[in-house]
Amino acid sequence: MPVASPLAETLTAIFRAAVAAALPARSLVPHLPAMPRGRLIILAAGKAAGSMTPAAEAHYLDTLQVDPARITGVAVARHGYGAPTRLIPMIEAGHPVPDAASVEAASRALALAEGAGPDDLVLVLLSGGGSANWIAPAGSLTLAEKQAITRIMLRSGASIDEINTVRKRLSRIKGGRLALAAWPAPILTLAVSDVPGDEPSIIASGPTIADASTNADARAVIARHGISLPASAASLLADPNMETPKPGDPRLSRASFRIIARPVAAIAAAAEACAAAGYTPISLGADLEGEARTVASAHAAEALGLHRQGRKAALISGGELTVTISGTGRGGPNQEYALALALALNGAAGIAALSGDTDGTDGGGGAASDPAGALIDATTLARAAAAGLDARAMLANNDSTGFFEALGDLLTPGPTLTNVNDCRVILIDP
Repeated sequence: MPVASPLAETLTAIFRAAVAAALPARSLVPHLPAMPRGRLIILAAGKAAGSMTPAAEAHYLDTLQVDPARITGVAVARHGYGAPTRLIPMIEAGHPVPDAASVEAASRALALAEGAGPDDLVLVLLSGGGSANWIAPAGSLTLAEKQAITRIMLRSGASIDEINTVRKRLSRIKGGRLALAAWPAPILTLAVSDVPGDEPSIIASGPTIADASTNADARAVIARHGISLPASAASLLADPNMETPKPGDPRLSRASFRIIARPVAAIAAAAEACAAAGYTPISLGADLEGEARTVASAHAAEALGLHRQGRKAALISGGELTVTISGTGRGGPNQEYALALALALNGAAGIAALSGDTDGTDGGGGAASDPAGALIDATTLARAAAAGLDARAMLANNDSTGFFEALGDLLTPGPTLTNVNDCRVILIDP
């Protein structure tokens, strides 16, 4: 039997409120620029491209009544995250592992940027997932090699900042290179942030942003995580010509960047929903990082402390956790966090929790139907034991999906068409 219905309904309602606060359809239009003298070139990439692109089209075609002949572009989203568009072609590509469609999307975006004139405006609608959706291998690197590197880095426990530091050295579009392609045309990026701290150069590997990291930093990431690279990639990390454009580069003087949706807004909306449900919200921050199991253990200790004090409260947090994979199971950071949390709480009465990715999928095999996370309550471990599930063994095997799937406690909202990282809520009601 799944998590008790009233608690599950409360937790999922809180999660929905967090997601709604980050929907680009609500936040994008006020930031859209006026039409340039020349053409408007819209380049959209990431998990929110399916919502950002139609919103931009409606603004220019309907509200401003712009001649469609003055607008061109291309959009790319994760498979299953696309949406019908009226003018801008929509491509669906691989995530988290790129595919041939990712290469096609990047090639078309680069060609459009390179063809922009000084009177045109390149409008980049960017969101998390863009790193995998825009793939332009540099040097002799092949798509198959990029895919293999992506897989091993995702399993290594490297943070998103570390992963993107390496990605920028292997690409012709990341790390400010899309902006270089558009020069001297002006380029404006409107972004949905999915990274801790909202650092622009990390979002989708910063294709239009100056990059302060270096080739040496990338090599240090590879060494720190013991990652073996093919010769084609190792040579790029050693090539000074693959260094990214730095702050102050004159070729980026006509590039501007603006964040239109942030994780902190989603966490604030979750806090409001918790308060409305009768829980005192306690925010642990919107930008948490770290190993999912370690963070879960710390959060369990805080929840148990509040429980002993007799407080009816909600612990709320965001950010992006990581998993160092050593097993053969299925899962993702949010599901692993939830399983580790259940074990750390050990069936404590009056505590229930949800951990989910606001984009609608958490790890998994890259399908739009993958779960976003999971729910737990005081009965989770007892129900698992009754079903013959060994929670500790499944956590050790990184099989959190298998665990929660058997209990019926997976969170499966489907594609949300936004992406502001994770939303974790622990309800304590002594």
